[in-house]
Amino acid sequence: MGAPCLALLLLFSTLLVLPQSSHGTTRHYTFNVTMQNVTRLCTTRAIPTVNGKFPGPKIVTREGDRVVVKVVNNVKDNVTMHWHGVRQLRTGWSDGPAYVTQCPIRTGQSYVYNFTITGQRGTLFWHAHVSWMRATLYGPIVILPKRGVPYPFPVKPYKYVPIVFGEWFNADPEAIIAQALQTGGGPNISDAFTINGLPGPLYNCSSKDTFKLKVQPGKWYLLRLINAALNDELFFSIANHTLTVVDVDAAYVKPFHTDVVLITPGQTTNVLLRAEPDAGCPAATHLMLARPYGTGQPGTFDNTTVAAVLEYAPPGHIKSLPLFRPSLPALNDTAFAANYSARLRSLASPDYPANVPQGVDRSFFFAVGLGTNPCPANQTCQGPNGSMFTASMNNVSFDMPTTALLQAHYNNIAGVYTTDFPVAPLEPFNYTGTPPNNTNVSNGTKVVVLQYNTSVEVVLQDTSILGAESHPLHLHGFDFFVVGQGFGNYDSSKDPAKFNLVDPVQRNTVGVPAGGWVAIRFFADNPGVWFMHCHLEVHTSWGLKMAWVVNDGPLPEQKLMPPPADLPMC
Repeated sequence: MGAPCLALLLLFSTLLVLPQSSHGTTRHYTFNVTMQNVTRLCTTRAIPTVNGKFPGPKIVTREGDRVVVKVVNNVKDNVTMHWHGVRQLRTGWSDGPAYVTQCPIRTGQSYVYNFTITGQRGTLFWHAHVSWMRATLYGPIVILPKRGVPYPFPVKPYKYVPIVFGEWFNADPEAIIAQALQTGGGPNISDAFTINGLPGPLYNCSSKDTFKLKVQPGKWYLLRLINAALNDELFFSIANHTLTVVDVDAAYVKPFHTDVVLITPGQTTNVLLRAEPDAGCPAATHLMLARPYGTGQPGTFDNTTVAAVLEYAPPGHIKSLPLFRPSLPALNDTAFAANYSARLRSLASPDYPANVPQGVDRSFFFAVGLGTNPCPANQTCQGPNGSMFTASMNNVSFDMPTTALLQAHYNNIAGVYTTDFPVAPLEPFNYTGTPPNNTNVSNGTKVVVLQYNTSVEVVLQDTSILGAESHPLHLHGFDFFVVGQGFGNYDSSKDPAKFNLVDPVQRNTVGVPAGGWVAIRFFADNPGVWFMHCHLEVHTSWGLKMAWVVNDGPLPEQKLMPPPADLPMC
């Protein structure tokens, strides 16, 4: 059979086995990745964009819809796209992380991502998933409920507004991380945070580059918060306004009120805002502020504040109106972070049950943190004591392969990865106490293999090596339940008794507390290869990542679909 006929047959067979939605719509998008001159902080730089937009275009869909996105790469760098938080049931070929589920889309090539939104509603986002390309390649995914299905909260929002946090670099982020990996030192930090691509009036040369949210008194607004920043967790608040959290990571939660939201890179949060102007000053301007929750060493994160404006007044210069500014927690307020996280609970209603694994087939203990590698001979390195920074899980710093892991799994290609990722640290130590003298790590492309529908528990333990630090861990292909968290070392004899197995929050990204631990559970009900990594991009670059291989189940609907005909090859 000739190559064109074979490709057509593969495409036809793939379409036949795609999960079908009996009620959903198919929504088509084209993403042209091109360079675009963008000016921020009085610095003009050519940046990769989708369709010339920064941030990129919004995908709007409904639960049950199929989404088809053709991505065309017109820039010199390799590109992939990840649909962050989308379950990708049986469609792992569309998940997007480079060298995990696909090889990159090279210059002049294209690839069609094809997936169905199943059992999710709320806010997610898309972003590039190769090197640091997601610094400018990102945008919202808005998932509306199925037609005729109401929101499970009592008010109907007047308007829905994405609030996307990002980071701006005056220099090329690809050059920044390349230099850091070569020298072994920490990368240069960003020059500003952004809200919907704009740094706002607190930065030099940026008063005109300010996002403004104009509201009408008495109306309810649903703000879709997305942290697309590369390396920073953020506190967010609006002066003189209370927010009601109703959804995180496209899963409903029991509503609660707060003045401040904490959101890590990779997380999304939907909040209700009632526009209530100050009685004595109805024309006032209210700042919306975000700044880091920083638990790492000083100088390793951007310690600045981004501002946007919520205004009731007609358009005008904000300096001419009374200005209110919110209070934000201290930079390293770990107590606030823990208390905020503890307030998040699944709705756990008959319509939106919390299907928490009550038993555990396989349990894992992952120590996550920084480490070092020796400096290569005849080279000067800028890491601790002349070494090179690295990061690891269970002392394994993940080496990215040159063949995509999913391709190797599906085609039984030997030599791409090994299946001996440790279920716990091979050499236990006092994880949050005095760190060991030897901070060197091992390297490898190691995975964990799971049988279909295995119930899994993972305890993620921060370490004090090179400083205790919060790590937002993201799991591809699954939502998980956060059943427990605490400070210090996890105690397997006492802590499980305090787990919440009734209404724990359902997420795809969770912050491992600085100097503490978090426990998650999920069912391995999605065949394929699924990346798990820190969503601080610098830590991912240093190797804080691993992969799960989930084997097919016995039934046809429990098997990974065949690869599409246009899958990029390495």
